[in-house]
Amino acid sequence: MTVGELVKKYNLSILSESDGLNQEITGGYVGDLLSFVMAHAKEKMVWITIQGHINTIAVASLVGIGAIILAEGSEPTADMLEKAQENGIPVLTSPLSSFEIAYRFGMDQTLGGIE
Repeated sequence: MTVGELVKKYNLSILSESDGLNQEITGGYVGDLLSFVMAHAKEKMVWITIQGHINTIAVASLVGIGAIILAEGSEPTADMLEKAQENGIPVLTSPLSSFEIAYRFGMDQTLGGIE
């Protein structure tokens, strides 16, 4: 499933659009502690978090994250969106909690699972 297909299927809002919407997603990671994300997330995963600051993009770039979903309607900073645009990382948002998003994705066999 691509990031764009994920947006449509799960009614996510796009905050930072890029060519990354065409990226294939192979799974997901849920977490707010940046050091854990660096250690455990994998390339081409979607990352569900409430962290809406520029360091989130640095971690996503380092790991090769396919897209970031800000849960619970978390608002990103302007510099986060600017850096996301520069790095081609789509930033999405949902009013749902991280748990609710992960549960829905976990039930979707086409996503490869959530960690």
